[in-house]
Order: sequence, then C-alpha cells, then structure tokens
Amino acid sequence: MNFTVSKSIEILERTPGVLTALLENLSSDWTTVNEGGKTWTVHGVVAHLIYGEKTDWIPRMEIILTDKKDKNFVPFDQLGHVSESEGKSLKQLLIEFTSVRKKNVEILRSRKLTAKDLAKTGIHPEFGEVKLSQHLATWVVHDLDHLSQISRVMGKQYKEDVGPWVEYLKVLRT
Repeated sequence: MNFTVSKSIEILERTPGVLTALLENLSSDWTTVNEGGKTWTVHGVVAHLIYGEKTDWIPRMEIILTDKKDKNFVPFDQLGHVSESEGKSLKQLLIEFTSVRKKNVEILRSRKLTAKDLAKTGIHPEFGEVKLSQHLATWVVHDLDHLSQISRVMGKQYKEDVGPWVEYLKVLRT
C-alpha cells in the first residue's frame, strides 16, 4: 500500500494554492464555460470542492472513527454545490476553499491517525464497507482528478485553434 496520511497532506494542503495560482484574476471567458451539456465550469468545480470539504471528507472520517454502531455515510449530493455557490465570484470561492481546506487539514493532522484507525470502516451508500485509508486516499485523488478536469475544460477552449497539434495534446482528446 502506498497510502500515508503525511503524503496525502502534501497534496491536500497544496491544492488551494495551485487553484489560486492558476485561476485567480482570469477573465470569465476561461472560467465560465464547460464541455457542453450538463458538464461543469471551472467555477462549478471549485464550488464542488468546497461542498465536499463541508459535507464529505472530514464528516465521513468522523463517522468511521466514532464509537457509534451506525457507520452509514449520508449520501453525497453531486449537485449540492450549485445553490451554495450562487452569486459568489470565483475569487470568493477560492478564498473560501482555501479557508475550509486549511481547517480540514488541521483536523486531519490533529487526529494523529494510527494504522488501526486507518483500517476502521464506514458504510458508503454505493460501495458498502470502505476503510478510512481508502476514503482519505480518495480525497487526494479527487483533488488531482478535478485539477485535471479544470485543465481539460480550459484547454478545450482552444481545441480548434491548435490545428494539427491536437494529435499531440491528450487534454484535447479526452
């Protein structure tokens, strides 16, 4: 197993800075388009990350670590971020994400999780029993997945403009 809490924190604590460096003060042309249909904009992805910080990662960790018998996770609302982000600028969302992520990383560090803790389980509404280590590893990869998504959404705006180089740009072919 490659997972460790300390390696995970290396990514989790950097994600807000990466997003801020990439997105802060960009024109809305970059951040308010999507890939068509019901796909998400950059603004929507950042709002989704905030929603997850508030309702998923730490709350589910606490369910797993509790002594209570009920270890069932509350189902995650994939669109829960929509109403929560209405009327907020991307800059406001980036500030909020930075704040809530900092708080959550502090909570994660403060728990001083042991191997025994990481082996504890909760009940995911779709997957059934999941280990805390799996849940925390997913948090990290979820960040990386959405960083990739943001790059793809932004890159596709120039898909027609790159001409024949599209064949060399994987981000435009996915």
